[in-house]
Amino acid sequence: MKHSLMRFLAGAALAAAALPCSAQQYPAKPILAVMPLQAGSAVDVMIRIVAQKMGENMGQQIVIENQPGAAGSIGAERVKRAAPDGYTVGVLNDSILTMIPNIRQVAYDPVKDFVPVGVVAAITWVMVVSNELPAKTVAEFVALAKSRPGKLDYSSGGNGSPQHVAMEAFKAATGIDVVHIPYRGATQAAVDVMSNRVQVHLASFVLPLATPGAIVERLNAEMVKAVNSPDIREKLIAQGLEPIGSKPEMVTQWTQDGLKRMRDIVQRAKIQAE
Repeated sequence: MKHSLMRFLAGAALAAAALPCSAQQYPAKPILAVMPLQAGSAVDVMIRIVAQKMGENMGQQIVIENQPGAAGSIGAERVKRAAPDGYTVGVLNDSILTMIPNIRQVAYDPVKDFVPVGVVAAITWVMVVSNELPAKTVAEFVALAKSRPGKLDYSSGGNGSPQHVAMEAFKAATGIDVVHIPYRGATQAAVDVMSNRVQVHLASFVLPLATPGAIVERLNAEMVKAVNSPDIREKLIAQGLEPIGSKPEMVTQWTQDGLKRMRDIVQRAKIQAE
């Protein structure tokens, strides 16, 4: 009995000692970052900037793989089903985590099926109009739209896209009536310039459920370190992005609050997926 107990304790001690060693060795190979959005999108550009720095600091490359489709839900589901070993990271924005689940049935729970790593940066949406319109400010555009109810159009990346939901929220707040023209993807939508802030959107790293805490902590630390690097901050700001580099808890709170807020907007505007 005494020998059995000693063997048990020795085994437990070895197992416990192996945990920090494994975390220290992570990553031992390249990490795959699943990007459920189009190449060239704001989130794509943001993550490529930060991931390159993280890879340099960790000594292993972070490979970005774009997998758009079904408004990002295909990529999100792939992350959900990936092995929880830290070698598959999801890049999810608020469209995937808070908007789409309120518009269509998805095969993932945005709160329960992922382990948050942290918010990388914020994207400030701008409302843009054709130079041919006699409106140079938001106030002038609102006045113009009210004088021409149902006569002005606006484009977005598709029904239920972030641009669509943001504009519907703007319509509700201002009482204007403009007609939605959906495009196939935000980068294909026709846009011109009028730089007035409408809404802020965030992009974050997440991991499959059951990923070890030590790996979550390591990735969060590396992400925060990269985002706060002077050269990376400068690059992000130059792209019109706001560097954040948050703790995991911010992702959870942001997702929960966003789900409630988007539910109200979607129901009020009667938004339906294509």
